[in-house]
Amino acid sequence: MQRPEETRPRDRIWLAGIMAFVLAVSCFVVLAHNDYFLLGDLNQPNNDDVKYVRSAQTLLEGGPLTYINHDSGTEPSAFIMPGMPLLLAAFIGPFGEQGGIVAFRLFQCLEQAACVYILFLIARRVFDRRVAFVACVIMALYPPDYFSSGVILTESTFRLLCMLLVLSMMIAAETRKGSSYIAVGVLTAAAAYFKPHASLLPGVMLFLWMRERYSVREMAKFTAMIAGTFILLLCPWWIRNMLTFDRFILFTSSAGSPFLLGTRINYQMPPAGFFDAYPQYDPATLFKGWDDGAISKGLDILRYGFSHHFWTYLRWYTLGKLEGLYIDPYYWRPIWPIQRPLMDALQKILMSVTFVGFVWALIRERFGRMLPLLLTFAYFTAIYIPFVAFGRYGYPTIAFILPFAAYGLCQAWDFIRLRHKVRIKSSGRYTFNK
Repeated sequence: MQRPEETRPRDRIWLAGIMAFVLAVSCFVVLAHNDYFLLGDLNQPNNDDVKYVRSAQTLLEGGPLTYINHDSGTEPSAFIMPGMPLLLAAFIGPFGEQGGIVAFRLFQCLEQAACVYILFLIARRVFDRRVAFVACVIMALYPPDYFSSGVILTESTFRLLCMLLVLSMMIAAETRKGSSYIAVGVLTAAAAYFKPHASLLPGVMLFLWMRERYSVREMAKFTAMIAGTFILLLCPWWIRNMLTFDRFILFTSSAGSPFLLGTRINYQMPPAGFFDAYPQYDPATLFKGWDDGAISKGLDILRYGFSHHFWTYLRWYTLGKLEGLYIDPYYWRPIWPIQRPLMDALQKILMSVTFVGFVWALIRERFGRMLPLLLTFAYFTAIYIPFVAFGRYGYPTIAFILPFAAYGLCQAWDFIRLRHKVRIKSSGRYTFNK
């Protein structure tokens, strides 16, 4: 693993300036637009954001963790992880509903600024300080970050936790300190309380350990430290579920829903002939459900789709899912002057530059240096392929590929400068100072 450079005083000033810019713009956007960022109706919870608010209010009133997606909203639920309702309750409790929502949005503005600093540390370890600064500038100019500051969803907090987790894994692999591995376990558990699919991300450390030439004994010891910390911190959730539902629920009871919905190609019904082959299903109720029944439905759709429309489903579960995750921007409420068509074009440009930078880096840089970024991107992409794959879910992962976009831009700049010097030299107007 490449050892980090020392942060120069001038670097600190520039980095502080970028972070201040992100914080100021984020705060201005969320305060100026306020409830423009609501996706649902607070009086009639009909979207994830207002359902999170309702869940937080129920907790503050002394009720159980609820979620109105499949019940009245007053019964205990394991449909969602408790991280978001608890975080919202921490702001709504002292400030009330409206004040708490504003305070929560401002907290997300702080998270956005913190992500700039963490991105700098990650990108500098993988590449160098110049690439790290360019990556931070790209993040500071990325409009979906400002949308994410205003919307009441898990993505901003989850991205921050994942970035901290990846940075802690890099430091742990390098230092071999037990405290660093305990931090990995803590951050993994924290991320799981928002989105449980982050739970296996520390598994990518196996490749970092191999690169750092860890012994089997060291691998076993540090695996036990991560797992032990994770289990200890998840115990309250497991105990609550056992006491409430009389059964063990690892994370949530809703895994079937995103799997079933993920079989919908462009939100359409299954191909013609599916309901003839599976008469037990009805178009009106096919995509309703969240438990094992939903998984069974999804498997039947895949079985029929790959048997009768192989190439259509193969494309959907490869290019189609990638397009949904990374080409479709997480930008559901446009912020002036960047309207949605322009953002769509900017997203495609960013992903194109990222792809070029990725290929360029694979050719010119040492592969081992890029493992933390590559493995994190591959992990989250693979996790989402079987499920619903759209811009909201791909948004946190984009932070880990921004350094490749920055690398591509830096290499392109160096190439242009070199060509310019060669052109001047060949024209006889270039002199060397001896």
